[in-house]
Amino acid sequence: MSSDPWGRVDETGTVYVRTADGEQVVGSWQAGSPEEALAYFERKYDGIVVEIDLLERRVKTTDLSAKDATTAIDHLRQQVDEHHAVGDLDALRKRLDALVATVEARREERKVLKAKQTDEAKHAKEALVAEAEELAQSEQWRSAGERLRALVDTWKGLPRLDRKSDDELWHRFSHARSAFSKRRKAHFAALDAQREEARKAKEKLVTEAESLSGSTDWVGTAARYRDLMTEWKAAGRAQREAEDDLWNRFRGAQDVFFAARGEVFAERDAEQGENLKLKEELAAEAEKLVPVKDLKAARAAFRGINERWEAIGHVPRDARPKVEGRMQAVERALQESEESEWRRTNPEARARAAGLTGQLQAAVDKLRGQIDTARAQGNNARADKLAKELEGRQALLDQALKGLEEFGG
Repeated sequence: MSSDPWGRVDETGTVYVRTADGEQVVGSWQAGSPEEALAYFERKYDGIVVEIDLLERRVKTTDLSAKDATTAIDHLRQQVDEHHAVGDLDALRKRLDALVATVEARREERKVLKAKQTDEAKHAKEALVAEAEELAQSEQWRSAGERLRALVDTWKGLPRLDRKSDDELWHRFSHARSAFSKRRKAHFAALDAQREEARKAKEKLVTEAESLSGSTDWVGTAARYRDLMTEWKAAGRAQREAEDDLWNRFRGAQDVFFAARGEVFAERDAEQGENLKLKEELAAEAEKLVPVKDLKAARAAFRGINERWEAIGHVPRDARPKVEGRMQAVERALQESEESEWRRTNPEARARAAGLTGQLQAAVDKLRGQIDTARAQGNNARADKLAKELEGRQALLDQALKGLEEFGG
């Protein structure tokens, strides 16, 4: 009979393994020596140990599912329980029990993690739905459309929830996208209709612009072209290709007209430039009449100058105010000279001026006497008040005396 610490072979060739529950039959060995029998079943034990070692590593270092791990444990436990190996089978059972505990702990961890991930996914999907529903009301068609497409990609990357929750959220999400697409489609349909109306309106404007391109009514036609441009801007934009073609025709018609007008105006500007030189010479001749010495002669000379002035045609518009202003200044000087002469020779006006001057002089003299009296009495406050009043009366008197001088004394 042969034996080792964990097993033995009796004289009949029966192999036993020692366990906490006593010896258990491992099997029968008739092919060789007892030592070979023990060595064979010890190798089977070592094989089970290797499998347990490998399973422990897989459980600890990989994402082996709890279900697969449990199946593997049950398979190994069956091998241990069948006692077809010689070795410390109780130790193997303890290792398998510990492995079961580890797998259960991992199962709970994964359950908690999955619940957390599901909760996070639910919140994430609810946030996506909320943003999609907000975007559904947007009129930023391009950016909102791009963002909705990005939200779909984000949704696809999130874990599924329970069917009811997932379906409800997806229904809201899909409805928001559909609502946005419907609004965008309606918007661009309306925009297309508006652009078609704009195209028709601009076709009419182009037709009129082309019909006016040969006009020689420079002022009226230029004004009409300005009106057409205002109407063009108010019509809105047509489709891009139509817009570009219509604009080229519209501008081309205007260019034809304004080019022709420009040639005519260039000739006119040359003529008006010559007219300006002549009027500047007449303005210089008129300016020599000032200051007026002989009113009657100056007036006659100015009438002659003015007759020649009127016979000259138009001058450039930007130069007109300056040259006409010079003539007007001479005319005002003549008018002022006439008014001065009339005042000087008008006896009634002179009498009124003299009377007013006398009244003011009497008032000034009276105030001076009152001031002297007040100061003599020591009433400086009244004297100062009367002095201020005197300043005003004196100013009026000085003005009246100046006016009287204009009447020749």
